[in-house]
Amino acid sequence: MTATAHFTGDADPYGGGDPYADYRTADFPFTHLVDLADRRLGAGVIAANDEFFAERENLLKPGPAEFDPEHFGHKGKIMDGWETRRRRGVSAAQPHPGDEDHDWALVRLGAPGVVRGIVVDTAHFRGNYPQAVSVEAVFVPGSPSPGELLAPDVKWTTLVRRTAVGGHAANGFAIDVEQRVTHLRVNQHPDGGIARLRVHGEVVPDPAWLAALSTFDLAALENGGQVEDASDRFYSPATNTIQPGRSRQMDDGWETRRRRDKGNDWIRYRLAEQSEIRAVEIDTACLKGNSAGWAGLSVRDGESGDADAGDGTGGEWTELLPRTRLQPDTNHRFVLPEAVRATHVRLDIFPDGGISRLRLFGSLTAEGATRLATRHHELGG
Repeated sequence: MTATAHFTGDADPYGGGDPYADYRTADFPFTHLVDLADRRLGAGVIAANDEFFAERENLLKPGPAEFDPEHFGHKGKIMDGWETRRRRGVSAAQPHPGDEDHDWALVRLGAPGVVRGIVVDTAHFRGNYPQAVSVEAVFVPGSPSPGELLAPDVKWTTLVRRTAVGGHAANGFAIDVEQRVTHLRVNQHPDGGIARLRVHGEVVPDPAWLAALSTFDLAALENGGQVEDASDRFYSPATNTIQPGRSRQMDDGWETRRRRDKGNDWIRYRLAEQSEIRAVEIDTACLKGNSAGWAGLSVRDGESGDADAGDGTGGEWTELLPRTRLQPDTNHRFVLPEAVRATHVRLDIFPDGGISRLRLFGSLTAEGATRLATRHHELGG
């Protein structure tokens, strides 16, 4: 684990000013990766030892934490996060909590994988954030209960050692542990509140599950697909295009700014492993006056030498789907005349705009399945 060099320090009290004015965050090198703790992937906070002031489920809510300075309940100030009561010592002579006293929450990741970075966001927790946090991880197959996860024979691996954090800030930690994990234990020392938890990393799917499915979405996040690069992420991230389910509103897809040149926008995907693609869906749900006008797909099998140039044009690409007219707010389906082998897919839209989802249906090749199983085993799966 390597903590980022920056520490925001204690936040200033409100002082009657704008409660959002000094909200501090940072750009971390891992936030382009999928959030393994995304509720849309099936993540959940399954237990916590204390949630007196604010419930644990808030940790994984999408979007930034909100704050209403006049919102109070019968237990006190209502915060948009997970907040525990104040810990106390054992007696008047020892009023302070012990060094090992702490609160914890158990998080089930939506998709098992390798964690590359964690953001512990203490937004709007200014005088009530934890002094320090630590994060542990474990791989337990199936659907274990909190009691099973906390059993004495379960061995947890430290991802973030006990580290001081700042209030009203995004505290980021880069992780270098090469291990497939399914659950996290988030600890705050000794008590306090955390607004949001984001767990960025790489999905490592279960080869046995994919083999049982036979035909599945090769680009989907939960199956190990990922976005490698995109020409534009102005309005929304390209990763949205391989999230589960259909888009429910405009910002749940991928939309680019308006181009003022003669170019076009694109996304480059890496599939779960080498695969044979048999069918395609390009969905423009909820994109009406801003959907892409046309779209085309190209494929590549293998790295083809060096990775693509920054503009995504390098490598040996072959056409999968010719430039095709798209309709707004419509799911477009294409059955390929024959299966096409690929490890990477490039979506080009013309000239700009967006799509909500891309689905690439097919199955792994024997070579791809073998490589996936080998990596799964090496990561402790």
